[in-house]
Amino acid sequence: MTVDEITADNITAADLAVEVRGVHKSFGSLDVLRGVDLLVRKGEVTAILGPSGSGKSTLLRTLNHLEKVDKGTIRIDGELIGYRRRGNKLHELRERDILKQRSRIGFVFQNFNLFPHLTVLENVVEAPVSAQGRDRAEVIAEAHALLERVGVGDKARDYPRQLSGGQQQRVAIARALALRPAVILFDEPTSALDPELVGEVLAVIKQLARDGATLVIVTHEVGFAREVADNAVFMDAGVVVEQGPPAQVIDNPRHERTRAFLSRVL
Repeated sequence: MTVDEITADNITAADLAVEVRGVHKSFGSLDVLRGVDLLVRKGEVTAILGPSGSGKSTLLRTLNHLEKVDKGTIRIDGELIGYRRRGNKLHELRERDILKQRSRIGFVFQNFNLFPHLTVLENVVEAPVSAQGRDRAEVIAEAHALLERVGVGDKARDYPRQLSGGQQQRVAIARALALRPAVILFDEPTSALDPELVGEVLAVIKQLARDGATLVIVTHEVGFAREVADNAVFMDAGVVVEQGPPAQVIDNPRHERTRAFLSRVL
């Protein structure tokens, strides 16, 4: 696989938190991603919209190498993800080096993915200590502050099974923040929640956006995307159909496929 050159039009490399260039991904004969390009500036919130099967979640999983790309390159905070360059070829990193890269990329899953045998506090502390080698006492103090920040400071000694879905997802957000990540990836963060719990999770994400965090959010909450995102991306059939400010993509889409999708969900 040849190395793609960086040609960020009107954007310097120092401005970028995420740079996706020509990414392809197939599962057998199914082409899930077909040449995706995406640039996310530092401090920017990008919402990825689209129908089921459009490649949104697969794209998100390639950003931290949970899915290997077949072609193309991904850089997070300027660092090539999953590969090292040797001449004009890319060679996959060793697993321990990939894990080290992932420790700087927060990921909030649909189904929380908390460790059931660890307390809330231990869930937040585990990765910064084991993957980043940080001082445990320092991380514990920071974890308490983060749990307070997302509104579950009183749940530090509880286990995930004792929490509501909304509380578990807020713990998952605190866990991602504890990594001090360059970017936080959200994969449909409210899809597994009862409707009455959605608002409490969206409120936390909105505050992260106001605080200047770099977020990439795959979501079906179009109204939320309109309110929070700096950049909206509409995907269909493994390609980016259109992208731009939400006022353009959501309120005044240029592409017929985008208009058809939004007419069904708005």
